[in-house]
Amino acid sequence: MPSRLPAASAPPPASAAISQLALNVFSSLLEVRTGQQIAAYRSWRIDTALKPLLRARGLGTLDQLVALLLDRNDQALGDQIVDALVNGETSFFREAPVFDLVVEAVEAIEASGRHPRIWCAGCSSGQEPLSLAMLFAERAHDTGVRMPDIVATDVSEVAVARTRAGRYSQFEIQRGLPIRRMMRWFDAAGDDWAAKPELLRAITVRRHNLAADPAPGQFDILLCRNVLLYFSPQTKGEVFGRFARALRPGGMLVLGAGETVIGQTDAFVPSRTLRGLYERVTGPAAGIAAA
Repeated sequence: MPSRLPAASAPPPASAAISQLALNVFSSLLEVRTGQQIAAYRSWRIDTALKPLLRARGLGTLDQLVALLLDRNDQALGDQIVDALVNGETSFFREAPVFDLVVEAVEAIEASGRHPRIWCAGCSSGQEPLSLAMLFAERAHDTGVRMPDIVATDVSEVAVARTRAGRYSQFEIQRGLPIRRMMRWFDAAGDDWAAKPELLRAITVRRHNLAADPAPGQFDILLCRNVLLYFSPQTKGEVFGRFARALRPGGMLVLGAGETVIGQTDAFVPSRTLRGLYERVTGPAAGIAAA
């Protein structure tokens, strides 16, 4: 799901603290590229996130990485740094009751005579859209009802590539995925598990920057869980506006368990029919500026 800085159990010793220069450069790079911010109390985790990149580049310190980035103006290196910082914490069927609500929302759209379209924004390595694809593929098999269109996007090229590949380690596949579904929808691939081609074909995957790019179409259900909490209030408000314009009448927004629209935007209100989801406000009260 949604991209965040990696968690850690305890901060490193003071000797390993990141320099102010490195903090400023990495924070600015992340915000410019993705709209996400690094809270001051989380800045020490940058060291952990970037250690593999330091090793790969044969560097000893974060300041050396900064010097390399600034000296060469290296776009690829900038991409690698951003990919490392927007670590995608996710799992299959994360917060399982949310998926029941999505099914209800899909059925309501179908009852109105419209074919549903779902956008998973900030999809990370793909477990959320694949969970939806499994759910609706099983429903299609049992009932013959056509699957919704599913579009999955992420700002990270690495995350996009992983979602397209649909390949997961034993640890990843066991997080939230029942054995029955694993055996039905995945094939063993060496030490990993690969999603079946028919499942991957049910998902359109694109690279997309929530803070800068227009929405990739019009949708009925929009999932963006545990991403917006890393945006500034201004950027968050702009993203909510784009979300509202991307939702068709009757559309629903799905946020993370600890997120809300209350006090954040006038474009959405809590759903009157599906507790925990948010519906777009229509009319002048919405306060949605033009794109």
